[in-house]
Amino acid sequence: MFRGVTNLNLDAKGRVAIPARYRERLLESCGGRLVVTIDRDGCLLVYPLTEWERIEAALMSRPNMDPQVRSLQRLLLGYASDVEMDAQSRILVAPTLREHAQLDKHVVLVGQGNKFELWNEATWTAQREQWLKSDEFAEGLSEALASLSL
Repeated sequence: MFRGVTNLNLDAKGRVAIPARYRERLLESCGGRLVVTIDRDGCLLVYPLTEWERIEAALMSRPNMDPQVRSLQRLLLGYASDVEMDAQSRILVAPTLREHAQLDKHVVLVGQGNKFELWNEATWTAQREQWLKSDEFAEGLSEALASLSL
């Protein structure tokens, strides 16, 4: 389970170090092999390879005659990039992926249970503030969240 928000630096070559608290778990579960792809919210999704393979199989099992399915397949699979943690526990983020998420020196890694999100720090901060001020929660929870007790 990956959780928490970590501010990190992206080096000049586009590498980011995986925080120490996740390294051993990633080495045990997937040998340090990860998949990075784009997300519609403007961040990147970072999956352990084993988790990605499950997502990929589920996505590919959907009927590709559906335009929404095809679009999601094109985006998630088309931009999927295999990466491996190096000896310093860094991963190299491809230039096209960095461009999509507008990643510069300051980035934020957000644990999301089975995966991570990788955000431009300024974008993350602005988005977080928008979510916190949103009327969506004040107006009542959606049916999917109504039974959740926090």
